[in-house]
Amino acid sequence: MASIDRYFASSRSALRRQWSSPKIARRLIIGSAIFWCVIYIQVIIFYNISTGSCWFQSGAYGVFFSIYIAIESGILPILLLFIFGLLTANNVHKTRQRIEPIGTVHDGRHIQGSKTSRKDAQLHKMLANQIFVFIILNMPNPCYLVYRAITIKTSKSVLRSTTEEFVGNMTYALIYLGFSLTFINFIMSSDMFRKEFLQLIRTKIFRQHPIPVGTVRRDNNNNYQIK
Repeated sequence: MASIDRYFASSRSALRRQWSSPKIARRLIIGSAIFWCVIYIQVIIFYNISTGSCWFQSGAYGVFFSIYIAIESGILPILLLFIFGLLTANNVHKTRQRIEPIGTVHDGRHIQGSKTSRKDAQLHKMLANQIFVFIILNMPNPCYLVYRAITIKTSKSVLRSTTEEFVGNMTYALIYLGFSLTFINFIMSSDMFRKEFLQLIRTKIFRQHPIPVGTVRRDNNNNYQIK
C-alpha cells in the first residue's frame, strides 16, 4: 500500500494525487487489518496441534495452504511492489523532464526554475530501499513453500525432514528480520527521517524546544528560499 501511495503521490494527475492522503491511508490500514483477520479464520479450523507444534493439516489442504501462502506472502506483494515501484520511478522521471532548468530564458525573460520536492525525493528513496530489502528477504520463504507443496507426499528420511524444517524456520526468520530492519533502513536512507527522529526525542523525551528546520529568506529577486 505504501508503494501504491507513492505512485499516486508522484502522479502528474491531480485526481490521482488526491488518493494519496492521511485520511485514505488510515482507512486502508484499518480495513487491511480487519480483512486479513477474517481471511485467516481458516487457521482455527484446519490447523492441528501435535507434539507442541501448531501446523496445517496434511493432504489437499496442506498443498492448498502452501501455495496460498507462497502467493499471498511472497509472489503477490513482490509483484505489486515491483510494478508500482517502476510506475513511481517513471512518474518521477517524467516530472524531472518537465522541470525547467534554473536560469532558462524565454522571450527575453529570465525564468526561475524549480525542482522536485526534497521530501518526496527522500520518501521515494526510502521506499525503494524498503522494496529492495523486502524482495531479498521474502523470496526464500515462498520458494520453500512451493517446494514443500510439491514434495509433500514424497517419502523423506529423518535427516532430510529435519533439514527442510530448519530451512523453513530460517526463511521465516528472514521475513521477521525484514520487519525489524524498517527503522534502520529509514535512518540510513534519509537525513530528513533522522532529523525528524532526533526532533521527536528532543521534544517528547527531553522536553526541549524543537530546533528550527530551516530559515526563510528573501533574495534580491524577491524569491523566498529556505536555508
